[in-house]
Amino acid sequence: MKKTSLISAVAAAAVFVGTVWLGAQAPQVPPPVSGAQVPPAPPGAAAARGRGGLPGTESGWATFQGTCFACHTTRSLGKGPTAYEIRQMTPERIYAGLTKPNHTTEAETGVQSLSDVQRRRVAEFMSGRPMGSIGAGEAKSMPNQCATNPAMTDPTRSAGWNGWGNDLGNTRFQPAAAARLTAADVPKLKVKWSFGFPKGETNNSQPTIVSGRVFVGGDNGYIYSLDAKTGCVYWSFQNGSIVRGSVTVGAVSGQGNARYGVFFGDGHANIFALDAQTGRQLWKVRVDDHVVARITAGLKYHDGRVYVPLSGSEEFNSGRPDYPCCTSRGGVVALDANTGKQIWKTYNVDEPKPWKKNANGVQLYGPSAGGIWNSPTIDTIRGALYVGTGDPVTPPESPPTDAVVAMDLKTGKVLWSYRIVERDMFMGGCGGNDRSAACPEPMGPDADIGNSPVLVTLADGRRALFAGTKAGEVVALDPDKNGALLFKVAPAGAPARGGRGRGAIVWGGASDARLVYHGMGAAGMSAVESATGKVAYVFTAPGLAGGMAGLGAAPTMIPGVVFEGAADGQLFAVSAADGKQLWSFNTAQDFATNNKVPAHGGAIATSGAVVVDGMVYVASGYAISSGASGGNVLLAFGVE
Repeated sequence: MKKTSLISAVAAAAVFVGTVWLGAQAPQVPPPVSGAQVPPAPPGAAAARGRGGLPGTESGWATFQGTCFACHTTRSLGKGPTAYEIRQMTPERIYAGLTKPNHTTEAETGVQSLSDVQRRRVAEFMSGRPMGSIGAGEAKSMPNQCATNPAMTDPTRSAGWNGWGNDLGNTRFQPAAAARLTAADVPKLKVKWSFGFPKGETNNSQPTIVSGRVFVGGDNGYIYSLDAKTGCVYWSFQNGSIVRGSVTVGAVSGQGNARYGVFFGDGHANIFALDAQTGRQLWKVRVDDHVVARITAGLKYHDGRVYVPLSGSEEFNSGRPDYPCCTSRGGVVALDANTGKQIWKTYNVDEPKPWKKNANGVQLYGPSAGGIWNSPTIDTIRGALYVGTGDPVTPPESPPTDAVVAMDLKTGKVLWSYRIVERDMFMGGCGGNDRSAACPEPMGPDADIGNSPVLVTLADGRRALFAGTKAGEVVALDPDKNGALLFKVAPAGAPARGGRGRGAIVWGGASDARLVYHGMGAAGMSAVESATGKVAYVFTAPGLAGGMAGLGAAPTMIPGVVFEGAADGQLFAVSAADGKQLWSFNTAQDFATNNKVPAHGGAIATSGAVVVDGMVYVASGYAISSGASGGNVLLAFGVE
């Protein structure tokens, strides 16, 4: 690895931890679906369900940094494997190493005092997946295997939802011909089948549906191919680390009999291409050598290339005085879809350099961060790619942070950037007196632009690019005038002092060209006129635990209907015209799954629903934010 990677070989900040979603509420788990034969819950399921954001993961990060980091920074210390090498191990191997009585020096004796739960959590966040998941998720062991595996049809010639936003503009809009679902049909939706992710604990991967098949990943390190109508399983592929966001499917050549590839990234910044027909690995590339580099969003396939959003987890607890903060950088990588060969790579900040030292002599670095947590948006007219970027962590603050950034599709050159939030250096671990000199003064509001820009052509032919902020603002830019501001509006009210509003837009938007919709957490879901910025309405919904349901997931649209997920597990459908509720379903319950895996739903707080060919699909159980409930189920709804 490069010097900067070795210097920053911190204990892989919790792979499961993401941007804290505001307004989440802990759900009350109701009885199982009426009449369902629910298999017995696995050991520890109740504890996992109530963990509220998997605080064990965060404590595991703190445990490794405070107890293990000093001896596992680089090989030169002579204390065993580096943090990078540990990240490549299985959770079982890491756990076994923590339980052996071989930590005897004064600096190592803290390991002996760790509880069993602490050791398990260290093992899980370092490896990037739950204990016991290896082998448990194999399709060949499931009772719902498909009887045959017919040749896939061309994904571009039938109804589908490919990748995060369904189209190059990330509008999350499904036309009527592909949706085959109307507003009148929506109240008749019932669960048709369900699929459980074996050993899964937090479900944050949105399904892709093409050629009558579902492709979906999980935190258990597996990718699955299922039949879209029945839920039978064609194949599984085990990659080794959590898969977030969405997978994407596109044509490949030069790979034997493979005609279409399934492309995705994992929690270790590996990019994979699989044969969509069989699940055979075509190629694998690691796109960044930083020890905490990771992929948290869906890749984008276009014109034989795969565009990769790059982020990292370094900033989440880097404010300790013994940590050489910070060298992680966000960016975009373009790969050849046929071979995985890198075409270009563009970082959001310059190469980090030494800038000062802590009192204890630990060297500090900058600039850093600017992670990209969202799937890129493609503009074929301008030959550009658009992304939202994260906050800076160490100085100097780079203009392409907390911004919408445009890059040239062919070269990766930055064409323009519009910075939405200024003075926002932020890092975790800066509470109390024992903190690093790298801790920002003052601390920024952590205002990452974490959602994919939504590119829309308006009724009069003009175009607009929309992004949401954690302050609850909808920002519209002109992509044909180098990102000039069209308008900025706060549907839930002006942000409070310090940059936070009553609502927070984190995960994404959707648009039918007339209106643009965003989940704003505790403030509900907004609908804003895309041409003027006028607020059409804000939809709010009752929560299962009383009060209001936090609506933070990315919305999904079909003509006349918007689907929106809630942190308490409810999935809502509302009238696109006036925001009146049409239907709801509580996913925070146990389900009898097709593959006989004990499964339950939880928060729907990031990835949204997917609508294809008369059916609605949603993954339930994103347990990242405070108060959210984990789960491991994929649900498929159809009209009864």
